[in-house]
Amino acid sequence: MRISKNMKQSLPETAAFSLVEVTLALGVAAFALLAILGMLPTSLKTQQASIQQTAANSIISQIVGKLRADARVPPGQENRDDSNWYLHPHHGGPWDPTPDTLFFTNDGKSVGSGITSTAVYRATIQYIFPPTDTTTLADITVSWPPQVDPTDPATGMVGGKVTTFVAINR
Repeated sequence: MRISKNMKQSLPETAAFSLVEVTLALGVAAFALLAILGMLPTSLKTQQASIQQTAANSIISQIVGKLRADARVPPGQENRDDSNWYLHPHHGGPWDPTPDTLFFTNDGKSVGSGITSTAVYRATIQYIFPPTDTTTLADITVSWPPQVDPTDPATGMVGGKVTTFVAINR
């Protein structure tokens, strides 16, 4: 095939963005990136609060399990299988309305009823009414940091807390 000399070949048109278009696109991208980076501290705080609430719920589950196991101990005896988990006997004998307070590490292990340097959570178990032969009722509050007493309104909550109500049947 031959191309005649009188036919002109057209040059391909070059397609490109102008400097104004590139500048506007960079400005929009920078604005979006700044907005996303501005939300980063809020999302990190939300994630940390979620981790703390999950750990507190895990501690509550452990406490409920210990209370249920303790309910199966014969009346008048105490479950002393772990000194870090000492709870007042809540059945048999005179009723003690004093709340139990336990402290826990960051990974949910009990460090006993005295605050230590490794304690991150405070669990307060407030028994409601004297227990009967069949049922024990309690409010369980897990709070952090452990130095703040969640039952004292004068301290004001600095950290957080998770509260639940539990009924233990025998």
